[in-house]
Amino acid sequence: MVGNQELSRRIVELVGGKDNIISATNCMTRIRMELKDASKVKIGELKAVDGVLGVVEAETLQVVVGPGKAKKVADLLVSEHGIKQAAAVTEDWKGNKESIKKAQKQSKLKKALETIAGIFIPLLPAIIAAGIFNGFSSLIGTMQGQGALPASQAWDTIRLIFSLIGTSFLGYFAIYTGINAAKRFGATEALGGMVGAMSIAAQIVSISQLYGWYDADVPLNSILTTGKGGIIGVILGVYLLSKVEKAVRKRIPDVLDLIVTPFVTLLTVAIAFVFVIMPLSGVFSDWLVRALSVIIGSEYTIVSILSGYVLSALFLPMVLLGLHHGLIPIYAIQLEALGGVSLFPVLAMAGAGQVGAAIAIYMISKKVKNERMQKVITGALPAGVLGIGEPLIYGVTLPLGKPFITAGLGAGFGGAFVMATNVMATAWGPSGLVAVPLMQPGSMMNYVLGILISYLGGFIITRIFIKDSDVANV
Repeated sequence: MVGNQELSRRIVELVGGKDNIISATNCMTRIRMELKDASKVKIGELKAVDGVLGVVEAETLQVVVGPGKAKKVADLLVSEHGIKQAAAVTEDWKGNKESIKKAQKQSKLKKALETIAGIFIPLLPAIIAAGIFNGFSSLIGTMQGQGALPASQAWDTIRLIFSLIGTSFLGYFAIYTGINAAKRFGATEALGGMVGAMSIAAQIVSISQLYGWYDADVPLNSILTTGKGGIIGVILGVYLLSKVEKAVRKRIPDVLDLIVTPFVTLLTVAIAFVFVIMPLSGVFSDWLVRALSVIIGSEYTIVSILSGYVLSALFLPMVLLGLHHGLIPIYAIQLEALGGVSLFPVLAMAGAGQVGAAIAIYMISKKVKNERMQKVITGALPAGVLGIGEPLIYGVTLPLGKPFITAGLGAGFGGAFVMATNVMATAWGPSGLVAVPLMQPGSMMNYVLGILISYLGGFIITRIFIKDSDVANV
């Protein structure tokens, strides 16, 4: 595979030269370029470049190169080719319906969900790293308890350092959420971080006790306590902060702005946040956790199997409808309330179903001598195994139509297994095999088995329902 410098050079050349690029940036897997004249792009040659996993023609040209590489190549476009860097995008790494139906208008719901997603997507690298470090810390502790590792100073130091790194983010998740929410809503970022910090400050308990709202026997049942309302409350609080700050700033003389605006804004928001937003969002969060426990953490195995199947089978259609953004706060709520995320491993099976379906289509393509499809699958399959589903979705299963459905039906079996065996992740991020370190130590093997079941399910159902003629003429 070509190096990043050569790849950046080829991309610039095939999109019409640097003078045709207005700006460039990246998300987790894609380089996104705003172009002056889209007709100058040599799409066929661009798709054929070694290292390019796919090309999506939307409002911005999107070149899929994979996680990590997307950031490095985008940086080279700026540093070596003198291309203007655009504001960071916050699209989810799985893609969205706009990539397929560019002309379709976004509803207010989709915009709201994408706004919420935009708060968390920039935090993904830290979420993933913290989850992995916490997972390994837990694994070391478990192995020490079982006698597989000695309870030595060296191993204790490693365990504690891993825990330190993981807790440094997850322990203050509310603050990071507040900062990013402020950035998203146009408020002062430091003030947004302060709202997040308020939600976990010890004084919250003291205030709750003053009003008789604190349940000392079961603190989580308190009307008001630290963390009540979770990240939903923080986001609502920062949204209010953005409105109040802008309103106050309009009315304050410039010479007093630096002192008066933050003071008045924070005082106003703090009162509303503590006495209204946290209690009400706490009720909603508690309700959501209880509702999720019915379908996700059910004590009845049959309910877990059915819910796991349905969630996995329907996840990618949700992605195309843009509804997947709404799941990110649910991940965060689960992490706060349960210490882990059970929904993410189930939904991660959806990509594995695409892999199984692609293998089946490859075999059919070989039989009917469709060399173009074989080439596409050969290039996209390794990425799919590693959890980058876009090339398979947009290059193989979705254009063919029926395989997109059979892949989901096959993925459902893996989701059912993962749900039934109570697989739990320490965080969320890319799916596929690269997500194994994100699983809690006792869940890693069952997660891998779930992926294999999804591969097999996607393969078998696709082989049954997809005919040779479906592949021969595409």
